[in-house]
Amino acid sequence: MLLALIAACEIGFWVVLLAGLSVRYLLRKRGLGAALLVCVPLLDVVLLTATVIDLRGGATANVTHGLAAAYLGYSVAFGHSMVRWADERFAHRFAGGPPPRGKPQYGRARVLYEWREFGKAALATGIGCGVLVSMIFVVDDPSRTEALLGWAARLLMVLAIWSLWPITHTLWPAKPKPGHEAPADRPLDASADRR
Repeated sequence: MLLALIAACEIGFWVVLLAGLSVRYLLRKRGLGAALLVCVPLLDVVLLTATVIDLRGGATANVTHGLAAAYLGYSVAFGHSMVRWADERFAHRFAGGPPPRGKPQYGRARVLYEWREFGKAALATGIGCGVLVSMIFVVDDPSRTEALLGWAARLLMVLAIWSLWPITHTLWPAKPKPGHEAPADRPLDASADRR
């Protein structure tokens, strides 16, 4: 059941996001659109509540409980930038907004971008591990929560692998292709907040 709820939350994220953006840009009701977009994080609350209720009800932690914690961490850490990414594209397509700006391709801007994305991944890992530790504490039965410690190790391994991107971009920054003039490095703005 929990696995189905994780899938429902992911689908719900995109449904609520598209509904909020449609109301905002197609129906021109900015207030209602903003209210719908504020509801996106409520899906995380639903998933967290269901996970805790399941464990408190006597379930033994398994893959789905660990996956729920990982999903929550990444949803919280990357959710805002995903909403911004979709909003920028929706505004451009349906409301005459400026063209979306993609991630920087090279130079200092790309290095900063990769470190910022790694920072979000570190935040996601911290939140996920925090949720895992909280579930272990709430259940207070090591025989039922043993699998959750394995998930903390998995999240840390993913973060270690993720660190390769900013490290390699720092040590060997990408350079513009020959014949293409490099724009001056400039600080990243919020619109470059996506992968």
